Amino acid sequence: MIIFGTRGYLYQLAILTLVCGWCGNPAAHTLRKRVTKFTLFFVPLFPFSTKFATQCTFCGGEQQIPKEQAEQLLAQHAASQQGNPYGQPQGQPGYAPNAQGQNPYQS
Repeated sequence: MIIFGTRGYLYQLAILTLVCGWCGNPAAHTLRKRVTKFTLFFVPLFPFSTKFATQCTFCGGEQQIPKEQAEQLLAQHAASQQGNPYGQPQGQPGYAPNAQGQNPYQS
């Protein structure tokens, strides 16, 4: 007896702020990747389907997008983060040391 089938995996790649195509509101959208894998004896062996979609967090509308558009959105998201995983500016606000590395507030 051979047991085979499929199993789906859902990965959340990013959270983006986009204008929703369903409700028209500028809201957060989750960029998701769904991978369907072939299983043999409940062990996932290889993926045979990969789909990308965005889902609006305001209205719940979901739109499937091509792989190229998903990669472009992910690259834009990574560029906007500039290496900071929390999306906040690094360093102390309002403080910039002068070129010689001296404290500008010392006399």
